[in-house]
Amino acid sequence: MTNDVTRRRFLAGLGAASGLALTGLPANAADALTPSTGIRQPGDRPFPHHPEGTDHLPRIDHIIIYMQENHSYDSYYGMLPRGDGYYLDRGKPQNTNPLPGGGRLKVFHAPDTCQLGPGVSQSWVNTHTEVDNGRMNGFLFNGNSNAMRYWDGTDLPFYYSLAQTFPICDRWFASAPAQTYPNRLFLQAATCQTLIATDLTQLVALPHPVGGTIWDKLDAFGISWNDYAWDLPDIALFTHTYAAHASKVKSFDQFLTDCRSGALPQVSIVSPGFNTYTEENPADIRLGEAYSSSIINAVMGSPAWPNTALFFMYDEHGGYYDHVRPPAAIPPDDIRPAVAAAPGAPDAWNSYGVRVPAFVISPYARADYVSSVVHDHTSVLRFIETKFNLGALTRRDANADNLLDCFDFRHRSFREPPTLAAPGLPATGSTCTPAIAPPPTRPKALAPAPTATAELADTPLPPLTASQVDRGALLAHWQRQGLAAAAT
Repeated sequence: MTNDVTRRRFLAGLGAASGLALTGLPANAADALTPSTGIRQPGDRPFPHHPEGTDHLPRIDHIIIYMQENHSYDSYYGMLPRGDGYYLDRGKPQNTNPLPGGGRLKVFHAPDTCQLGPGVSQSWVNTHTEVDNGRMNGFLFNGNSNAMRYWDGTDLPFYYSLAQTFPICDRWFASAPAQTYPNRLFLQAATCQTLIATDLTQLVALPHPVGGTIWDKLDAFGISWNDYAWDLPDIALFTHTYAAHASKVKSFDQFLTDCRSGALPQVSIVSPGFNTYTEENPADIRLGEAYSSSIINAVMGSPAWPNTALFFMYDEHGGYYDHVRPPAAIPPDDIRPAVAAAPGAPDAWNSYGVRVPAFVISPYARADYVSSVVHDHTSVLRFIETKFNLGALTRRDANADNLLDCFDFRHRSFREPPTLAAPGLPATGSTCTPAIAPPPTRPKALAPAPTATAELADTPLPPLTASQVDRGALLAHWQRQGLAAAAT
């Protein structure tokens, strides 16, 4: 092998080592970077000598959370020139996995962005099989070579431009070695209790988390928030929260409008459509990239940009290969997953899921930075808790890193928002799923009239995956309760 590998590892290590020295935190926030001895417990405040609700990051007025679907870090950024990607030899990736019948298969550039062919899986059992006790050698357990596909900057120019501009986190892991619902629950409550799958029946039977959700915390201290949804809101995963706060659910058009006017609340979460702008296979990933581009450009073009932090990550790996072993994790509570222990798959929340892409986008984000600090979705919660000095919801967020290594509060590296590459989606729309129009980039009041033809509108959508069917059922469940999701 050439020095491709050595150089990338050196740069990643240099970034991690220099992170704390260059943060430039406000004086009253520095203590939040100092780890305590032992395991922090629920209720732990980042600044224990100050009351809850005290603002310790006054340079940030708006926090935005955006979670996409189903891709490992390597499947998108294995070929990125920086960060911990594939092992390269003369620019060619060398990572392999064993085939069931013998031999090994190298990762390979996907022939298209449509994710065609047999779908890969991120279920509890399959994820543990893929991780293979940390050897990362089980992704071809069923002979499905699609698990070894990757995409690069020729497919996803906006994403690669983003990754070469703002901080990318190359040690961000899914909170749970499981599917969408568990990880989106972790994002909002730092636990998914017993849930290991995207299963509506089990989801609606869950009690409200003992420690509550981050939305409960924000309510308690008068901190404004909204869930901007294309169709299915993220808060719909919590029966109590959604029933009490349906008015907090706003449309994506309202998100674009609020960005344009600078009227964003203090905390926002933006949800992708469960079968439109998701990147879960078999979706066209260019549609998801275009949706992400619309969100990120709307934020950067907002009057609120000078004091905003946007956290963009993926819920889980979707069954795609990654070469980095997930580290051990602190169980959020004493609740065990609803599954029998099996070899290589314990009945415990003591390991992270597979590594996923994640970004920190802010005028205060450190330029040309790769964070190799271990993060998971609850790091976003810890950032919010650090800003407002809120008590932790569970042990997981209490001990999560708060992402401050990705910021330099001494100055705005991106005072003027950078111009990023256009997404790869053709102006005419997806060739994989032409029935799905390109996502809007401006509020409806300012957008030109749609030009789709009747023939295009009649093009059938691809079949829904089991996960999408279940999320559609969740949407229908809430509609029967009289709580329809926000119109786009």
